[in-house]
Amino acid sequence: MRHEKELASITPQELAAIGAGHIAYLREISGKEMNDAFPGKLQIDPDVKVWALFGADGTPIMLAGDAGAALQGAFQNDLLPVAIH
Repeated sequence: MRHEKELASITPQELAAIGAGHIAYLREISGKEMNDAFPGKLQIDPDVKVWALFGADGTPIMLAGDAGAALQGAFQNDLLPVAIH
């Protein structure tokens, strides 16, 4: 027997808002990626690798030299950290 259920649609804005203020994700990112993603905001040496903490909607919260510092930033802001691979 096959059961099918129609799934409710969700807008990109609604999806981005899920977890807002509660979840943050950690990701190692190169200076080049950061400069390309956020032009004019911050200039980082393109070859440098940093750890970034982003809000659930992708808003950058902080940069850190290592994952532990980014994780600590999440906890200090009462956010549940998740890792992106």
